[in-house]
Amino acid sequence: MRNLATGAESSGSPSFPSRSRLEPSLPTHSTVRLPIKVVPASSRDGIAGWLGESLKVRVRAPAERGKANAAAERIVAEALDVPAERARIIAGRSSPRKVIEISGLSESEIHQRLSRWMAG
Repeated sequence: MRNLATGAESSGSPSFPSRSRLEPSLPTHSTVRLPIKVVPASSRDGIAGWLGESLKVRVRAPAERGKANAAAERIVAEALDVPAERARIIAGRSSPRKVIEISGLSESEIHQRLSRWMAG
């Protein structure tokens, strides 16, 4: 797998960028890859905060047939105030640790919106 931002080859498994330096996936577009950890079958939906370098997302949906993934995409999109189709899981579909790609926002906009969401 080639990292489009750096041109470097990777082993195919997703790398999790540091929270202070999220990796744009395409230099000419405002698309950011964000590492998340999804906790399925939680008592409520929501963003729980940062867990190391990953955003912790709680979902009520079970981890079966993509239900938790769809809920995580919806919750992140809602927290960022973007349409649901602009937040897509691109790696880790069968793992709690995933990478979600956010299009249309810069890294700083994502951090600002998440900070407001978690404070509010």
